Amino acid sequence: MPIDIITAHRDLWKRCRAQGFAGYDPYDALNSRWFQATPLRRSRWARFAWTQVHKRSPINFRSLVRVSRERNSKGIALFALAALADYRRQGTREAEIEARELLDDLNDLRLKGFSGAAWGYNFDWQSRSFFAPRGTPMIVPTAFAARALCEAAQVFSRDEYLPFARTICDFILNDLNRTEETHDEVCFSYSPLDRTCVFNASLLAAETLATIGRLTGEESLCELAMRAALYVVRRQREDGSWAYGADDYQSWSDNFHTAFILTSLARIIDSVPTSVTSGLGEQLEGPLRRGYDFWRERFFLENGWPKYFPDRLYPADAHSAAAAIVALVDLRGRIPSTMILAEQVASWAIENLRDSQGYFYFQRRRLHTIRIPYMRWSQAWMMCGLSRLIECQNWER
Repeated sequence: MPIDIITAHRDLWKRCRAQGFAGYDPYDALNSRWFQATPLRRSRWARFAWTQVHKRSPINFRSLVRVSRERNSKGIALFALAALADYRRQGTREAEIEARELLDDLNDLRLKGFSGAAWGYNFDWQSRSFFAPRGTPMIVPTAFAARALCEAAQVFSRDEYLPFARTICDFILNDLNRTEETHDEVCFSYSPLDRTCVFNASLLAAETLATIGRLTGEESLCELAMRAALYVVRRQREDGSWAYGADDYQSWSDNFHTAFILTSLARIIDSVPTSVTSGLGEQLEGPLRRGYDFWRERFFLENGWPKYFPDRLYPADAHSAAAAIVALVDLRGRIPSTMILAEQVASWAIENLRDSQGYFYFQRRRLHTIRIPYMRWSQAWMMCGLSRLIECQNWER
């Protein structure tokens, strides 16, 4: 008998809670105490290769090379967002306690020594362009923490959560690098250590500024968010897609980074007041719709199968499915039939990527399935997606 969305949501919460929301991550291989004891730790290419070998392997060797299960700040932020969605739907004391405890955990994981509150990853990260040691503040986990804190301010107490969220803007304004800055455009870096132009990352910074600016009434934050949004939409391709970033080696387009862009654009449009947009709103609405049309047509099959890349069927990835559900729920009311597609994607993921123990596999590939239950990448994202979907299904009924 097929597992329904409510059951999948309940079983996943139970499993993740039992594990203390701690687990492995696709990119945590550099936490290996074995690897760190060798000279290879100093080699950029060795770090990159070691990470990719463990990420792509269908067998989890992490315990063998002494990688520990840990909590990840972005994962905790996603679980907090899921708990907040459940509280809005249920309104129970139990749901409130769970959400508040996760928000407290998020507070405990913040990094010290920066202009404002910021979060990073719990592992060294070697990208193609730069190396970020464990504990480097990153805009992506920071933006999801900001999203959770802003929702908590609206659900529980502005006085309790909004002042803390406001300090995140200080991190963005003072610690992140800015490139391509003109009178009406700006691009924020991924971290204080790089000057890359990653479109979804810069938009997450803009979303944070816009959301907090709306809540605090600071138009200057919304103005800067608008400039960052204009930078991204003006670099949309003719077919409606976006590359991952501005450099030649960042030319690919994938499902979940496109979902991030669409989600952030929608949230910025909803947050920036008309006094700031000054007639520029259409410069965001049009690209948002063209981007959605490309995403819907090229990244999904009719049965809800979410493709990772637009030109190939595999890998089928739990992160892509869950991020798509979140984006589709956020786009409801703006674009027709997004909730129908969200339910199709959720049902497909439950049928094809869910283990009988209640967790979700990392990826389904053409010849094999990587069944490793990554906590942030798969479980936290799917928890957030299912919670948001159930919440809005309940509202619509």
